[in-house]
Amino acid sequence: MGEHTVASFDEDLNEVSRLVRDMGDLAGSMVSGATRALLTSDNALAQRVVSEDAVMDTRQRELDDRAITLIAKRQPMAQDLRAVVGAIRMAGDLERIGDLAKNIAKRVSAVGKSAAPRELAHSIETMAGLVLAQVQGVIERHAARDAAGLVKLREEDERIDVKYTSVFRELLTYMMEDPRNITPCTHLLFCAKNLERIGDHVTNIAENAYYVLTGEQLPVHRPKQDETAMSAA
Repeated sequence: MGEHTVASFDEDLNEVSRLVRDMGDLAGSMVSGATRALLTSDNALAQRVVSEDAVMDTRQRELDDRAITLIAKRQPMAQDLRAVVGAIRMAGDLERIGDLAKNIAKRVSAVGKSAAPRELAHSIETMAGLVLAQVQGVIERHAARDAAGLVKLREEDERIDVKYTSVFRELLTYMMEDPRNITPCTHLLFCAKNLERIGDHVTNIAENAYYVLTGEQLPVHRPKQDETAMSAA
């Protein structure tokens, strides 16, 4: 994006971009903290993640205010307009990622009261690693203006869907084998679904970022391999 005649225009655009990066960093921190708290039964860390959701909400409101003011004052066109509208959309997805991380954190105390098999934690940990890499990667590739990287990242959501299906089936197996596992496994099922939904929001961000950079829309249909939805139909 080239420089504008009015320097304050560039400053306004840069501030909107900075807020997107800040929200992305916070989203990554919340996902990492929530899953770590879940795996280690760290209630203090879980409460910190819950409290950070208010910070995320505040940043989204600040971004919305700045973006709307920029549109009203500068009347941006073409790539500038795409950048501002795209930032608003990406902020909405990042805010939802924060909500989902908070939901995981709120289940930490309930899971910690039950004795879930260690194998369950390992599966959740693997899935969480995939999701966290997606969250961090989408912000990095947007900042680097890496359109091709965004396409690849969008396609990699399929790995999260496949892993979620595996975790879903594994948790159901543990629940059927021993009724004492029903309570912790139910909470972990919700946590796994939250992680899968975070992956979906990352793909939304990748699509919006790609449009901002190229002015082109990616195909509507994207890889989706969550077999649990099909089996429930």
